[in-house]
Amino acid sequence: MAADRVGHLAASVQDPAFFGRCAAQYRAAGFGTLDPAEERSWRNSWPPLFTALVRAGLKDLQVYLEYGTPGGGRRLDALLVGAGPGGALGLVVVELKQWHTCRILDTDRVLRSDGLVTAHPVHQVAAYRSFFQHWRPQSAPELEVRGVVVLHNATAAQGAALLAGAGADAGVPVLSGEELSRPGEVLARLLSCGDLAAPSASQVEEFENIRWQPSSRLLDHVGADLDGNSAFALVGDQQDAFVRVRQAAARHLPGRDPATAPVTAPAGSGGGGGAIITVSGGPGSGKTALAVRLLGRLMRAHPATRPRFITPSGTLRAHLLDALRGHGAARELFPSAGSLRSTARQTGALVIDEAQRIKRGDGAGLPPDLAAVIQHVPLAVIFLDERQIIRPDEGTTVDEIRAAARRFGRAHHHLELTGSFRCSGSAAYTAWVDNLLYGTPQPWTGHTSYQLGLANDPFQLQEWIDQATTAGHTARTTAGFCWQWTRTRPTGATTLPLDISIDAPSTTPGDPPRTWKAAWNAASALTDPDDGRPIAPHSQLWASHTRGHQQIGCIYTAQGLEYHHAGVIIGPDLTWKNGHWHAHPEESHDPALRHLTPDQYLPYALNTYRVLLTRGTHTTHIHATDPDTHHLLHTLIHPH
Repeated sequence: MAADRVGHLAASVQDPAFFGRCAAQYRAAGFGTLDPAEERSWRNSWPPLFTALVRAGLKDLQVYLEYGTPGGGRRLDALLVGAGPGGALGLVVVELKQWHTCRILDTDRVLRSDGLVTAHPVHQVAAYRSFFQHWRPQSAPELEVRGVVVLHNATAAQGAALLAGAGADAGVPVLSGEELSRPGEVLARLLSCGDLAAPSASQVEEFENIRWQPSSRLLDHVGADLDGNSAFALVGDQQDAFVRVRQAAARHLPGRDPATAPVTAPAGSGGGGGAIITVSGGPGSGKTALAVRLLGRLMRAHPATRPRFITPSGTLRAHLLDALRGHGAARELFPSAGSLRSTARQTGALVIDEAQRIKRGDGAGLPPDLAAVIQHVPLAVIFLDERQIIRPDEGTTVDEIRAAARRFGRAHHHLELTGSFRCSGSAAYTAWVDNLLYGTPQPWTGHTSYQLGLANDPFQLQEWIDQATTAGHTARTTAGFCWQWTRTRPTGATTLPLDISIDAPSTTPGDPPRTWKAAWNAASALTDPDDGRPIAPHSQLWASHTRGHQQIGCIYTAQGLEYHHAGVIIGPDLTWKNGHWHAHPEESHDPALRHLTPDQYLPYALNTYRVLLTRGTHTTHIHATDPDTHHLLHTLIHPH
């Protein structure tokens, strides 16, 4: 994004065309299409910031707008760089907010006036500051990192209230519009820049040439947390696979001493050698648990390789970051899938989970981003399930990866996870699901540790989910994407749109049919504006956060996750008739699938419902909207 001396950019922000150029740079940097609301925030926030910086006598500092951390983990609104009095470079992280007021929910969260809940900006800045402190390589210049929150529309009293709500002093001041009008020398101190001088051209170049790397201490702490998390315990063939991957890592990667030379070519060299390990397994086989434990091990045993973890599933990534929210600098260890190619050139060890979700691009064959991984990364461990390919623009296979490894001169090893650690270890249930969808449907004969049920209508299904939740279990309902999803809601709304509507027969003879209505999971968290109580979590955390049981999840928010009790609604896009499954893409509201023919749509529908039917660790209850499909399930689940 834009970078220059403060004085130069202060003149640029007066030119309306400047914002269009920044939007183009934003897209070119890989951040995607700029949201109109974000561009409005630039237009509203940058001019008052630069007016204040110039008036404070800081026109010769270097400034970076929308500064991105490695892997697209986060973007800083503004970063000021100056020469500190002791020879170190002084960095000042600036978080810009347009708010007049907000409500403090707790020390970590605030409720904005538009009804959105966000992280407290003081803690946002503290996390950014932590990144620079924990990712500075030893060869980089010394950094003194500071931060400030600027509420240019707020009063001094409103700014003081926000700062007080942050709890313990984080060393991050909050400046209001009133403070921005203070005399220049005072304003420079308030902006944490009072002792910073103009950096030389060589100092700016030195800063821009820093290649941010996680410190061994950060890797050790995060790795220990992952290793010690009981949610990622390994058993059976997971342990065998873990040992084999560790052996490969010992052969191909340097150990804790960065001076130890790896056996293979260094990261990003593309010089041949190295190993590509594929690990496949069905639902509940423990792929994600193994992937996370492996990452923890690589962080602690091979920190010099700068290990990274990437998943194309935004939901899974959100849950991992949520589990590590105590580590402010950990986000960049989990880059977004969009940065897969650049990450491949920066890391010596990469773990990829849910690899079948990687976009294929415009052509056939191996996705180009995955080809870059195989070409450049000394040790890549790739987890996938070919029967969880759910869109036509996604998908890769073990055979494609094997062929690419051979082409680039990399050794390839394949491991298969055959156990079932989800459905209470019931291989019988996962086999029943596979027979139902891909083979000859079989009657459910029962299993001592797993319960399968059929709901006659969605009212019955929801009642069961509510009862399980009241009993203290995690229970969620998912459905095929057969109803529209209204992502937006009015400002101040305390309910979600009831997009899902299913007719059900009356339970009382003579009464009219009933209509069951429900909301999809929320595009953004919904919080009660009066008491801060969560009403609905963000869709990516729907499977685990409070009150998620009151919304309906879909394939994109359930894949890769699990919960105790699973309710599944098989919608009208997949029906059973005359002894075969039939696909109805016209019933889908997924824009990636609606254009397909029935024959093209069918494998994706089968894979989707296979995922939804295998999320429950203890129980699954099913409801089918189609009468013939419901009849089939009734004959299988209640054969007597």
